[in-house]
Amino acid sequence: MHVHLIAAGKFHDIDFARLELLKLLAEQPRIRTSVASDYADTASLAASDLLITYTCDLLPENDTQIAALDTFLRRGGRWLALHGTNAVLRFGQDGVVDTPDLVPAFSNLLGTRFGGHPPIAPFKVFVTRSDHPMTQGLRDFRVEDELYLTHRTGDIDILLHTAFTGQCDEFRDADWDEAQVPVLYERRVGAGSILYLTLGHCRGHYDLQPVADFWPHPQRCAWNYPIFHELLRRGIAWGHPARE
Repeated sequence: MHVHLIAAGKFHDIDFARLELLKLLAEQPRIRTSVASDYADTASLAASDLLITYTCDLLPENDTQIAALDTFLRRGGRWLALHGTNAVLRFGQDGVVDTPDLVPAFSNLLGTRFGGHPPIAPFKVFVTRSDHPMTQGLRDFRVEDELYLTHRTGDIDILLHTAFTGQCDEFRDADWDEAQVPVLYERRVGAGSILYLTLGHCRGHYDLQPVADFWPHPQRCAWNYPIFHELLRRGIAWGHPARE
């Protein structure tokens, strides 16, 4: 099984997330992993069974890269998208964060586009569907993380969800009233599919530059919870259809 891991972007401790993901992949001796910092290595993607992305504010740079993602999925590839994969952030002169849809073909492929999040705090995650390999045997759980609020850009099958009503004052898209916020969903594309898990924020002391030179309190959020590691392990197994 070949896995292509893209771990890169802004405002997160990408080195920490990359290392933790590689540790989980190394638990499976049959997995071989290529690692990239953008979407340019289309040859490694084409040779892979599973794509894993842990990114923030990182987009395909051209139509060729988007077409490679689409082709990968339609021929049966699987994509485990994590946390900020669908996030684009632009800081306005007033300090408020915009989340523009700069590459609609990318957000349409993913099925969601990041809109904002309230301050990090504990919230409850509910099992929406218990008959999926990702959720079988799981119970509702609480986790402290960024509660990602998203706009739908395609059909998705929600597997885990939460709810949120309130303000996201740091973001231009500030007012939300959502009874079912996707935390984990699957999206079919051709013969392949995307599994998107919004949990997994992490940040070290120096990851908010140039917005802030020093972040005083390193954050690990869902990475501190066994349930998150269980979901990641299940996602890796999901990435090889023969294992289902």
